[in-house]
Amino acid sequence: MTLNPTNARQKASDLAEALPYIQRFHGKTIVIKYGGNAMIEESLKHGFARDVVLLKLVGMNPVVVHGGGPHINELLKRVGKESEFVQGMRVTDRETMDVVEMVLGGQVNKQIVSLINQHGGRAIGLTGKDGDFIRARKLKLKSTTNQEEWLDVGQVGEVVGIDPQIVSLLDSQNFIPVVAPIGVGESGESYNINADLVAGKIAETLKAEKLILLTNTPGVLDKKGNVLTGLSAAKVKNLIEDGTISGGMLPKVNCALEAVRNGVKTCHIIDGRVEHALLLEILTDEGVGTLIRAGAR
Repeated sequence: MTLNPTNARQKASDLAEALPYIQRFHGKTIVIKYGGNAMIEESLKHGFARDVVLLKLVGMNPVVVHGGGPHINELLKRVGKESEFVQGMRVTDRETMDVVEMVLGGQVNKQIVSLINQHGGRAIGLTGKDGDFIRARKLKLKSTTNQEEWLDVGQVGEVVGIDPQIVSLLDSQNFIPVVAPIGVGESGESYNINADLVAGKIAETLKAEKLILLTNTPGVLDKKGNVLTGLSAAKVKNLIEDGTISGGMLPKVNCALEAVRNGVKTCHIIDGRVEHALLLEILTDEGVGTLIRAGAR
């Protein structure tokens, strides 16, 4: 099929628009938290894999960090174990931790690796236990009703440190790291860690150009439902205080704030339900979500 002159000009304009972004971000690290519908719907899964491969081919260094909550829920249900959550954290006893490792480190991680490789990439799957990549400790969770009480949610962890050497080595050999959010403690014990938090800490450690969080919403919304973008850290703080940002968006926004305050240039909360959302956010003028940057204005 041959393009007509009008369509040809539009197609050429779209391609040319990407050039300054490719030049600006060449050699830069882009950390991507992959989850939501983009991880479930077949067309979106393949589109995501192609986007990641393209970013690598034009000279960027994507690092993928994935979740997998629905997959964990499904397997727990099949083995007759109820999922329990406290303050949004999955209560993780030893049996649940075994399932988490099986699903995140095995099933989900290898599916993403395979998909990226099918589309011409060279992906390598990792958990935080590989080479002590993600060092963790038990998360201490304070009760919301009694400030003197600490809640035990089992083998749920928080990040103590990230070893950047593994990612640097993989980048230098043109591999794409795909990371499951499982940390390792001092005695070799496994910890289940929130994937947003892991992505944020990896981005901070690598001094990434961008941290991108794929979600099932258009981005951060104002009280009328309009997408907000170009937000400074100070503006985000005000939006939290006046209740504009609340509920399930709060943890993601706090993760973004922590990242930009610790050296990440920008954080993007984008709609993973949009085809090729990554390319649209990174390589076009408009983008498809909320951009958060450091700064007081």
